[in-house]
Amino acid sequence: MEVSFAAEQIAHIGSFSITNTFLTSIITSVLLITFAFYFRNRIVLVPSRLQTIVELIIEEFYSFTTQLAGKRAAFIFPWFATFFFFIIVANWLGLLPGFGTVGFFHEEHGEAHLIPLFRGVNSDLNITLALALISVFVTHFFSIKTLGIAEYLKRYFSLNPINLFVGLLELIGEFTKVASLSFRLFGNVFAGEALLTTVASLSKTKLTAFFIPIPFMMLEVVVGLVQALVFSMLTLVFMVILSTSHSENH
Repeated sequence: MEVSFAAEQIAHIGSFSITNTFLTSIITSVLLITFAFYFRNRIVLVPSRLQTIVELIIEEFYSFTTQLAGKRAAFIFPWFATFFFFIIVANWLGLLPGFGTVGFFHEEHGEAHLIPLFRGVNSDLNITLALALISVFVTHFFSIKTLGIAEYLKRYFSLNPINLFVGLLELIGEFTKVASLSFRLFGNVFAGEALLTTVASLSKTKLTAFFIPIPFMMLEVVVGLVQALVFSMLTLVFMVILSTSHSENH
């Protein structure tokens, strides 16, 4: 069994192709939305254990956002938290039994290849690229909204040759942010998926195939958490930096 670099197609709706990573992203979104509505309707003055845990997490995240962003936290926090929860749930969902192993066989060149119905969302570069583009687009939108179009453009363009050169470098850096955010997340998740598949295929019996990958799965749980934190915190930092005027910096 080998891991395909590209997401596998499992269905078509007209000319629209449905891949296994797209299907998993829909499941991830539905789970998060369902939990949000479920939790919102059960908030009480005397919190349950679940409510206590959720409130502690949200409070810590919001406090951290406020320390960096100040009054801007009201806009930045929902994006910061949404990126984190979507990425971590998608990463951990991909580690559940059945992901990458349950599907149907497709014959190609005389050989049968397994097409899994479900696959880790962030092992698809298309999805991590979409997340990165959303992150960068919202960051620049917020920068214009906060600073105004004139001061926003001054960050990149100036009549001073030195400032213009620095601004153009910053502008190039905005494009590299997209590549950095998308490839970092994709590379770590895809590498983990390939590692687990390789380790499982080296096992000689069903018993060893079950137990040997467990330490590596625990490692991927940590990697999934770290990558969610890295992506969301970088988005937070970028939003804070680009919404800070030069007068504040000085």
